[in-house]
Amino acid sequence: MLKSIHHVAIICSDYQKSKHFYASILGLEVIAESYREERDSFKLDLKLPDGGQIELFSFPNSPDRPSFPEALGLRHLAFNVESVECVRDYLLAHGLDVEPIRIDEFTQRKFTFFRDPDGLPLELYEQVDG
Repeated sequence: MLKSIHHVAIICSDYQKSKHFYASILGLEVIAESYREERDSFKLDLKLPDGGQIELFSFPNSPDRPSFPEALGLRHLAFNVESVECVRDYLLAHGLDVEPIRIDEFTQRKFTFFRDPDGLPLELYEQVDG
C-alpha cells in the first residue's frame, strides 16, 4: 500500500536563511522555486538523493511551535546517512551545533540531532541497508 514518504513540508520564518541551509549546507537539489503573491509566500521544492522531497514554505506571521520538542505532530525529521561522524563533522565545520552521537538501544545504529534555522529537530541516522 504505502511505499515511501513523497515529501515533508516545512514552514520557515526566514526564507533566504532556510533556503541557504537546506540547499547550500545540506546540499539538497532545488527542483522548483515559486512566489505566490496573493499569499506573500515562497515555496521551494528540494530533492533528496533517494527521490524524497522537502517543500519549504514561507508565510507571513506564522505562529511558533507551541513547545519544544514534545509538541503534538511531527517530532523530528530523520535523514539516512552512511557515516554519522562524517556528516556531523561537516555540519560542525559549517558552524552548526550538533548533539553528541548516541547509539540506538534497539538497533545499535548511531544517531545524532541538529537543528534547522527555526529550531526544527533534524536527525542523522546511520544508514539502514535495503
